[in-house]
Amino acid sequence: MNRFFRGALLLIAAAFVGECLEFLINIILARELGEEGLGFYMSILPTIIFVVVIASIELPISISKFVAEKDEIYHRSMLVHALRFASICAVAFMMIALIVFPLIPVFENYHPWVKWLLIILIPTIAFSSVARGYFMGAQNMRKIAIANFLRRAIQLALLIVVFTFFSFETELAIFISLCTLVATEMVVLAYLMITFLIQMRVLKHNPRAELQGKKVRKALLEVSLPTTGLRIFHAASFAIKPFLIKEALVRAGMVDTTAMVQYGKLAGVAFTIGFFPAFIAHSLLIVLIPTVSEAYSKNEINKLTKLLRQVMLITAAYGFPVMALFYLYSEPLTSLFFEDSPAAWYLKILVPYFLFHYFVIPMQAYLIGLGLVKDAFLHSLWATTISFILMFVLGSMPSLQMDGIILGMNMGAVLLTLMHYLTICEKIGLTIFLRKKRS
Repeated sequence: MNRFFRGALLLIAAAFVGECLEFLINIILARELGEEGLGFYMSILPTIIFVVVIASIELPISISKFVAEKDEIYHRSMLVHALRFASICAVAFMMIALIVFPLIPVFENYHPWVKWLLIILIPTIAFSSVARGYFMGAQNMRKIAIANFLRRAIQLALLIVVFTFFSFETELAIFISLCTLVATEMVVLAYLMITFLIQMRVLKHNPRAELQGKKVRKALLEVSLPTTGLRIFHAASFAIKPFLIKEALVRAGMVDTTAMVQYGKLAGVAFTIGFFPAFIAHSLLIVLIPTVSEAYSKNEINKLTKLLRQVMLITAAYGFPVMALFYLYSEPLTSLFFEDSPAAWYLKILVPYFLFHYFVIPMQAYLIGLGLVKDAFLHSLWATTISFILMFVLGSMPSLQMDGIILGMNMGAVLLTLMHYLTICEKIGLTIFLRKKRS
């Protein structure tokens, strides 16, 4: 078994356990926070993801690409410069956050200390990103798998302990839930940094060459900036989505609080179930970025072609059966969260949205490895813009409401998948049936 499949299988196994734990986490949150509290919790998550993207500036991607493409003698020097760069960015982002966070109205509905939680999160993510990027590039997927498992296991344990022995009002319960999220990231940072520093000592005793800090920063930023732009766009659109959906539903005649509850069931129940199998896609993404980068830097087109076929087959092999399962058993699955919930119907009509996202995630890794981050960004821009327009127009119709929202989401997912797929095929000289084009 080659290195790609070994790494992928390890990550998939660990991610499966992690997603099972995430499923339990969301069940606990749904029962402890209630319908409205879950809606508020899910509404702040996109903002947290946005902060994480900014804090990481996609160093895991750029560092993993650098490590995969360069000889080992350059790794230690690059990592030293990367740590310095991460430190500067963390301080700068924390200072900006101190100025900007008090001006953001989204925090007005939450505990006043939530802003400080996000400020603490910035350096935590910045430093863990350096270690994560190195282990990804070196294809040491065991460390990544353990870190991913710890993130879910510790949060679940903390939530069980807190809600078993204490009782809180809704606002404080949401804040405590967010505290467990940040505490988990700090534990993951501790694990990654300990293993990272051990590896740095090993590299210190191996043959090495020094690199100029300016050249390292330039190499990292050439990948980080466009990739961060792509992630910022995704995070920003994800952060806007709850408010767009809420506004569309209110225009369709739904009461404000009811609209928030419906979004909570969409994001907290239907999304939790539908994106559960995406751990396979995300595992493939982590392994694909360094593998595709290395193959493309060596001009191994046959390897890239074979790899793309394998990824499409793997995705189809689990994607189609899972979608059939969701469609046929939507009610028993959603009843784990709430009884007689409209989320069962949401899950059914979201089937195309989830299926196409399973394909999009590894294809995005392909685009990054092929140096087509700009194309990935433009595809996301077009697909999201069209999707948001359809979501707002259709969701505002009293006859459709949430059904219209979901139809717009489905169209955006289909469009994004097709654009990614056609661009990859064109770049490596394949037809849409994954056969080589004739010269």
